[in-house]
Amino acid sequence: MKEEGGVRPRRTLAEEAADNLREFILLGKLAPGTAIPERDLAEALGVSRTPLREALRLLEIEGLVEYSATRRPRVADPSLHELTQYISVLGALEALAGETACIEATMAEIAEIVRLGARMSSNSSQLEPLEFFQLDMQFHAAIVEASRNEPLIETHRQYNARLWRARFLSSQQVDRRDNTLAQHADITDALQKRDAKATRRALRDHLKSTIENIARIHSDDADRTPED
Repeated sequence: MKEEGGVRPRRTLAEEAADNLREFILLGKLAPGTAIPERDLAEALGVSRTPLREALRLLEIEGLVEYSATRRPRVADPSLHELTQYISVLGALEALAGETACIEATMAEIAEIVRLGARMSSNSSQLEPLEFFQLDMQFHAAIVEASRNEPLIETHRQYNARLWRARFLSSQQVDRRDNTLAQHADITDALQKRDAKATRRALRDHLKSTIENIARIHSDDADRTPED
């Protein structure tokens, strides 16, 4: 959002702290279910506890942080069932966005989506997991934004925030990258043809693969036993 004259508002300490906390959660530096040490985190981030608590409230709204009965913050640890439900909704949102983008998107917006997909494909073997994930999220966000439907864009942002950690873990499975890139190619091909039905179907299929990846991760975690 920009103020009059095109000047972007200065970000608050709470917003900057929230960005750092999101990355900590994404990378597993704050693992699911972990209690959040407010004092230590405030010192590490160089802020007082007031903006840190504001940041935690922002992440609570996004579903990344939850509070115990005694109001102690911890990293949210959604079950596989909950994640599956969120991704099902996200899949419906992205399918609708893709279908709408076929009608509303400019040629420049579609070209940007194609560019992001090509960048992922051409450098996939060299990209670090975090960089691959960030490009993947930019790819999906660009499709949703091309729908030009503000309520849809905002709803997608809220649901996607809850799934960042899960989607990051899914994207880390290097053996599945070729499948991801092939699905991206199907999406961009349908968008370039402005084939709404094909775009909707390709995006739904893509999110179904994410559910399968996350289910596999949960299964592997359940089978893993601690070393003696």
